[in-house]
Amino acid sequence: MTDGVEPPELTADRILTLDDDRFTTDSVALVTGAGSGIGRATAVALAQNGLAVAATDVDEEGLANTTEKAAELDTGGEIHEIAGDLTDDEDVRRIVDEAAEVGDLRYVANIAGLQHISPLPEFPMKQYDLLHDVMLRAPFLIAKLVMPHIRETDDGVGAIGNMCSIHGHTATQDKAGYITSKFGLRGLTKSIAAEGDGPLRAFTVSTGYVKTPLVTEQIPDTAEERGISEQEVVEDVMLGESQVTEMMEPVDVANLFTFGFSKYGQHLDGEDLTWDGGHLSTYE
Repeated sequence: MTDGVEPPELTADRILTLDDDRFTTDSVALVTGAGSGIGRATAVALAQNGLAVAATDVDEEGLANTTEKAAELDTGGEIHEIAGDLTDDEDVRRIVDEAAEVGDLRYVANIAGLQHISPLPEFPMKQYDLLHDVMLRAPFLIAKLVMPHIRETDDGVGAIGNMCSIHGHTATQDKAGYITSKFGLRGLTKSIAAEGDGPLRAFTVSTGYVKTPLVTEQIPDTAEERGISEQEVVEDVMLGESQVTEMMEPVDVANLFTFGFSKYGQHLDGEDLTWDGGHLSTYE
């Protein structure tokens, strides 16, 4: 494993817990990509905050491991595994329906993601379509299906949080498919906020590189495309523009979703939690 990106252990002391009357097992948070990385950490963190979590992923073994992690930490909430494929509209509808059966569906964390490294003229359209379907089309459809459920709760309060990236604000080479989806996701988020009337909010979370399988798996391809070593990818490409030269851990991102969903995030609507270590806002 390249230095600095070893997957960390998720421990209870790193999870932000907040006092919120809606954070009970009567309230459901749907989390996509919950079988690993940021999705797993977010599912466990929300369960630790007392919520019923509808955890979905195409990876059933990964979902089982997420449930095991929540049990290991003895979370106060619950994990409900819903295996499904976000590229299949009928599966997405089933996922939302099953999540709504658990309780009052108030929150969504659209986290599922994937990457493909290739120059734009050589970018395979099959891979573009896959990135688009998972990271933009599925969140659009999920929002379309979930918004009525949020409005049907006793007070109509809820939030849809979308996992963005610094690549939803700026572009780097060889990631055109990912960047296009993330810029679109910010537009979708603002559209949800525009139609949410206040009680139903939407926000994005934009981070730099996080210690997840998505990051570690793209290091060799980036090194090959740029003709540099894998360590140089980490130090110069991933962290070179950041003032904080340590990658975030998945739980750090999970804590942002917890805050965004809570009563403390009630004025966060249509905007972005940019947690990037100074990458976007500073330069040398």
